[in-house]
Amino acid sequence: MYHGLISLVSVLGVLGICGCASGGGESDGRETGSGLSEVSASAAPTTSEGATSAGTTGSSAASTSETGAMNETGSMTETGTETDTGDPPSLGARVVIYQLVVRHFGNTNQTRAVNGTLAQNGVGRFADVDEAAIAGLVDLGVTYVWLAGVLRQATLTDYSALGMPADDPDIVKGLAGSFYAIRDYFDVCPDYAVEPAARLAEFDATVARLHAAGLRVLIDLVPNHVARSYASVVRPELDFGAEDDQGALFRRDNNYFYLVGQGLGLTRPGHYNPAGADFDGAFEPEDGGPGRTAKVTGNNQMSATPSANDWYETIKLNWGYDFTTDSAEYVPIPDTWLKMDEIVAYWQSRGVDGFRADFAHFVPNEGWQWLISRAQARDPEVFFVAEAYEDLEGLLAAGFDSVYFDEAYDDLKRIYQGKLSQSGYAARMGALSEAQRPKYLQYLENHDERRIASPVVVDGGADDSGFGAKEAGYKLAPLSYLYSSGPILIYNGQEVGEPGAGVEGFGQEDGRTSIFDYWSLSELSKWVNGGAHDGGLLAPDQAALRGFYKDLLALSQDESVMGSGYWGLDYFNNPQNFPDCPAGFYSFARFVPGSGRVLVVVANFTLGGAASGPLRLPAELLAQAELGGAVTVRRVLDEGGSVDQVVSQGPAESLMSAGFVVSLPDQRAQVFVVEEL
Repeated sequence: MYHGLISLVSVLGVLGICGCASGGGESDGRETGSGLSEVSASAAPTTSEGATSAGTTGSSAASTSETGAMNETGSMTETGTETDTGDPPSLGARVVIYQLVVRHFGNTNQTRAVNGTLAQNGVGRFADVDEAAIAGLVDLGVTYVWLAGVLRQATLTDYSALGMPADDPDIVKGLAGSFYAIRDYFDVCPDYAVEPAARLAEFDATVARLHAAGLRVLIDLVPNHVARSYASVVRPELDFGAEDDQGALFRRDNNYFYLVGQGLGLTRPGHYNPAGADFDGAFEPEDGGPGRTAKVTGNNQMSATPSANDWYETIKLNWGYDFTTDSAEYVPIPDTWLKMDEIVAYWQSRGVDGFRADFAHFVPNEGWQWLISRAQARDPEVFFVAEAYEDLEGLLAAGFDSVYFDEAYDDLKRIYQGKLSQSGYAARMGALSEAQRPKYLQYLENHDERRIASPVVVDGGADDSGFGAKEAGYKLAPLSYLYSSGPILIYNGQEVGEPGAGVEGFGQEDGRTSIFDYWSLSELSKWVNGGAHDGGLLAPDQAALRGFYKDLLALSQDESVMGSGYWGLDYFNNPQNFPDCPAGFYSFARFVPGSGRVLVVVANFTLGGAASGPLRLPAELLAQAELGGAVTVRRVLDEGGSVDQVVSQGPAESLMSAGFVVSLPDQRAQVFVVEEL
């Protein structure tokens, strides 16, 4: 997507970074565009995929030789960062990201009062991410941990003793506050510290523990918007808006956009009325008086009276691109770019290995290329993943290692809603090129989306529905996680069937776990088991589900999955070609070309029933894999997890004609390895 009047090449040339390296929101009111154009329902198979995964694994703290390390207050020390002792364990090459929401992860308080305070409902802490918890993550198959929501957000919890009083209720969603309304980009939330005054030291210790286990650490980067009350207690000299000219909507070096001559008027959802909160619809810093001009809201809302459905708690940041006129001024470097670089550098100096960029497509690609190149100069292995719903290829070209494959996720929802056929899904998955596939991150849950176990909702869009039961993961996860060698995202609680049920406060009964309220995860708490992290309180079906995810993630590191071959089989295995092939079968193959080995994934999309029949492989696939002579077919994964069961042996030619029989229960998938004897 073009974001301005100055071309990217000319801007970067002026800025002196033409040779920079290249890596190739919230759920209330987010825009959902498509990273892909509409694709045919009968895509031809493609045969290869990039052989390398995005990013690397292992401990890799950012270099601090020039900057030193940050202490608890954010000032510099000369002692350097804490050094891990010994070599970390070797983990898989595949990027497997676990979204760990500190607010929820270790919180075993079972009160869950609607609009409950921190004292009532409890909160997770950095200390909960201890050696036992980390060992559980490593055992699950994680290689990256995304510490989600750790930046200090606007909140109604009072820390006046630390110089951080509670915010105006009119600009905060939920008592805890939204993870994505950042109050101080250089600080972490004091809720998560055993000693709030030492919160940054406790964060640093958490990063060190994760690194010691060989895990890499991501945090959020929220580049499009900040809290309306943004003011740093750590680096106040870098506050956004302090030097802005409020007399114009847009100025290159303004950090915000201004609604000149207007005062802010706020509303909130009718259901949200927490006890003790005084709402008057006003916010003094934007009341329209001198130096108090209303600002544009984070979701590009130009009204001074944003609706209850807008991101009214946030302010849009100005990257030198005026979205109202599609014009840009990037030379000299806009002030927001410089401040964002300070933010990224600060967290890199604290050992953070990468960033999940919130709503990345709302920031100009020119800014991303400059910012990412600066981060790569400090740490060549820094990892950037974009939550984005538009211009995915532009973001990859700007340097992102990975982008959300939201359309693939939504297409699975549409199948469950009865709005898309499996051939439509096959076309979507077959449309990506060899170079694209490893860059598109696969997920079945994250904080923006409904939990797998939440109900299927036929009316409405894909974002309005879940998959109906936690058992849907037995079918959907192999389809998603074995599709490519690209990143996988697991959301905390997904592995034990967290339902996202209940009215939390600002968060409602919407199948999601609230990012606004103090809350705990009823099912994940059973795994945590008072800090043992041994699953001692899980029901047998939950323990089995977690075991399945563990075995699947191990299989996601398989040589054929990490290889370059992808072959969609839906065009071949269907009743039009073979009358004995079940209509509900969906299948694809992964392989290293010329290896004499193919991994085959088969899922059952038959509505409400089992399916059984032969699965065949086309001659062209066998030729690409150089699979000939006598072969054996082994089932390596089913709903029970890892297995090693021979299901067929014979000449490779029989795979084209007779195939091998697959029997799938409802909502299940199986994985097979075909290789030469």
